[in-house]
Amino acid sequence: MSELVLRAESAADREAVRAVVAASFGADEVPALLDDLRTSSVWLDLSFVAELEGEVVAHVALTRAWVDAPAGAAEVLFLGPLSVRPDRAHAGIGTALVSQAIEALAGRDEPLVFVVGDPGYYSRFGFVQGDLLGFRPPSARVPAPTFQARPLPGRPGFVTGALVLPDVWWRHDLVAGPADA
Repeated sequence: MSELVLRAESAADREAVRAVVAASFGADEVPALLDDLRTSSVWLDLSFVAELEGEVVAHVALTRAWVDAPAGAAEVLFLGPLSVRPDRAHAGIGTALVSQAIEALAGRDEPLVFVVGDPGYYSRFGFVQGDLLGFRPPSARVPAPTFQARPLPGRPGFVTGALVLPDVWWRHDLVAGPADA
């Protein structure tokens, strides 16, 4: 296998990223969510791709979310969607990409990252079940074990409360994640 290249997504990658997301989740819901996230105020410069042999084979993004805390809304990050082309799955590409995304947060003033996904997978990156840290999921449809948080270093005394996802996730009815994830 040739060398895996992990890098920030560029505008030239958009169609390739959309194809990877469609291959991972189907051609409708999640690619449309990603399109809408890109044009919303919650889109940040935290979108990454994995490339093999000059082809984009995986993608992940971190977008803005909030914790509804007793003292008010606190800005946090939400990881997802993570997409790996099915013919490249189970080769460590997603793991490398998520690690890259988390490493990119060093030096940024971000207290927490949340994810909804397989705890067996995301625990390797330091994610723990959100309710164990005093957080509530954004929807009753999110199973407790899949709702996870990762406090970031250097941010003592982080808040607790309910995760609030941007309306774009609700418009696509993907607050609890894709049905086939």
